[in-house]
Amino acid sequence: MLKVYESFWEKLKILNFDENHLQQFIVKTKAKLLKPIQGDYPNWLQAYKNLPTVENAEYIEDDAITCRAKNVEKEIIRESYQSLIPWRKGPFDIFSSYIDSEWQSFMKWNRIEKHLPDLSYKTILDVGCGNGYYMFRMLKQQPSLVMGIDPGLLQLMQFWSIEKYVQSGMAVLPLSIQDVPENLNCFDVVFSMGVLYHRKSPIHHLKELANCIKNNGHLVLETLVVKGGKDKCLIPIDRYAQMRNVWFLPSVDMLKTMLQRSGFGDIECIDVTYTTVEEQRTTDWMKFHSLKEFLNDNLSKTIEGYDLPLRATLVARKK
Repeated sequence: MLKVYESFWEKLKILNFDENHLQQFIVKTKAKLLKPIQGDYPNWLQAYKNLPTVENAEYIEDDAITCRAKNVEKEIIRESYQSLIPWRKGPFDIFSSYIDSEWQSFMKWNRIEKHLPDLSYKTILDVGCGNGYYMFRMLKQQPSLVMGIDPGLLQLMQFWSIEKYVQSGMAVLPLSIQDVPENLNCFDVVFSMGVLYHRKSPIHHLKELANCIKNNGHLVLETLVVKGGKDKCLIPIDRYAQMRNVWFLPSVDMLKTMLQRSGFGDIECIDVTYTTVEEQRTTDWMKFHSLKEFLNDNLSKTIEGYDLPLRATLVARKK
């Protein structure tokens, strides 16, 4: 399956990507895929391989990532996609197989899109990209390169299964931010959406992100926050909305200070929105408990008694 990346590696060379950095990405990607250790990887890979070739597929830019074509083996495609459940981000609508993901991700994208830096002809990295939903939404602005990193192999197979028909030329590498080479400093825009609150050291994560961005390039950062001034931060005692791996929920003002201390300027908060049970919910494509089950009976607090999930998106320039 490493052949999937051959044209992408060539694209990086054409864009004068540092040869040493490129080799590090190739070696680490190869290592992750030759010795996969996650879940039901053989069956996920087989589901991807079962997808039939479709001639003249038409990609349509919409809230749901959409492909259309005539004379398609719809049942085989649907069965393959169902083998890749749970789908967290989306939705996707591929040859009438509507993948109703847990997150109505278009709601977030539509809130922030008009406030984002110009992505036209830019090189973009999406950290913690999942199945690449937001990457597909970026295509509208015709960036020169879009690369995602995410260690989840199920999410990787989901991306491959959509990209098979979209054929955008983008790639997701099965890597985490810790796998990124030092002194990378090559992307015009870096996205980190829904990652920061999972990191035990948020400042360290911000510096890892800065390591990926060119001088005067931009970071788009989305994370859970709390209301309050510069001195306000929530550190959950155990779980937050039933998530064990939530560590720091700063106020927006504290987050701005953290960004300043991490080498960023021109910091702007472009959106602050409470997550609703309409935006994140259980579906036939993600059958586990979702937000509604993580809140109290009248949906006024998390089940642990904390304030409702509040998400902020900030844009900052690397100095």
